[in-house]
Amino acid sequence: MITNYNKGESFGFFVSFKSYTFHIWLPLYTIMRKQFNKRKFIKRVGILLILGLLFTFICNLLIELGAKGKTYSSINEIPKNRVGLVLGTAKKIVGGQPNPYYSNRIKATVELFEAHKIDFVLVSGDNGSIYYNEPTTIQKDLIAHGIPQERIYLDYAGFRTLDSMVRANVVFGLDSVTVISQKFHNERAIYIANQKGLHAIGYNARDISGQEGFKVQLREYFARVKVFVDLVLKTEPKFYGNPIEIK
Repeated sequence: MITNYNKGESFGFFVSFKSYTFHIWLPLYTIMRKQFNKRKFIKRVGILLILGLLFTFICNLLIELGAKGKTYSSINEIPKNRVGLVLGTAKKIVGGQPNPYYSNRIKATVELFEAHKIDFVLVSGDNGSIYYNEPTTIQKDLIAHGIPQERIYLDYAGFRTLDSMVRANVVFGLDSVTVISQKFHNERAIYIANQKGLHAIGYNARDISGQEGFKVQLREYFARVKVFVDLVLKTEPKFYGNPIEIK
């Protein structure tokens, strides 16, 4: 027996089947594509993070190697320099509590002066407003600890460590200097100084441990990356000014 074959019905069934299949696979394809793009995005972010960490590690390593053997914690071992450069910081922290980084730098400066390891003190810090003046504040405390005022010179434009080191050389005419700060800060300052033609060694003020010390050390990693960014961009101090002779 011959069965009637309706081409129109068969074609309609085929089209309907294709349409049904299309409507099933389109959402699946969209989901799969989104998942693929998401994985691709996560992979790229991961690569960027790894490269960023690697770059940070290299910057930190280069600065440590550049300052190796140039920082001292013993007053008896550190060589004499005519001028000691104190890097400024706030006297008090948020909440009005004394800043141990500040008091330890004052103590280290007095130790160097009393041991005749420096003859003059150059205080470099931020003088951004009438309410905030690091150099004058440090000067008052150094005088209170017995260092004569005429032996203290002030650099009011030491807004950053870069500014302090370059100005010590260009504005104050120093060829060599003893930097006074915590060891991690001294290392960065010495590296910058050497890149800018200033011979520097560091006397390490006592560091801080605990949570506050950890926060500062963490920020230091990023500050060291900024050193190389500044070197590549050839960043200059915010101000220079007329030469000042320390005598």
